[in-house]
Amino acid sequence: MAKSKKNEQQESGNDRVVASNRRAFHDYFIQDTLETGIVLTGSEIKSIRAGKISLAEAYARIDDGELWLIGAHISPYSHGAYANHEPARPRKLLAHADEIDELRRTVEQKGMTLVPLRVALRRGKAKVDIGVARAKKLYDKRDAEAERQSKRDIQRSLRDRE
Repeated sequence: MAKSKKNEQQESGNDRVVASNRRAFHDYFIQDTLETGIVLTGSEIKSIRAGKISLAEAYARIDDGELWLIGAHISPYSHGAYANHEPARPRKLLAHADEIDELRRTVEQKGMTLVPLRVALRRGKAKVDIGVARAKKLYDKRDAEAERQSKRDIQRSLRDRE
């Protein structure tokens, strides 16, 4: 029996990245990542599916053994009426207790923080990738930019030689 296209996409783990926090990779060294679920209302998931989410000023925090996403902006759903959501409310992230405990121990180290890296839809569910990060100093950012520029120059010269 032939598989339908929809079943093949589900089995291949088709992920659709809705939003990514490119600034996090510029401002932080990402040490470790964790995929978490997120608690949403109906209008929030509809807005996320439409791509109306921003992680620009977002961060994660652990309060009372729970993981929270703070500062993520999900625009109100365009077809929602009185039941629309508040755009910048804190949202609970879903992870196992031992994972949260490990994150808490890691973040207690000096200079470590939790940063949302991306939001993806996996089999209809929104997932948030959280990164354990250490802030870059200004000279680290300059070094990274210089390295990127030198790689571009090398690729350009190799392309021109051909």
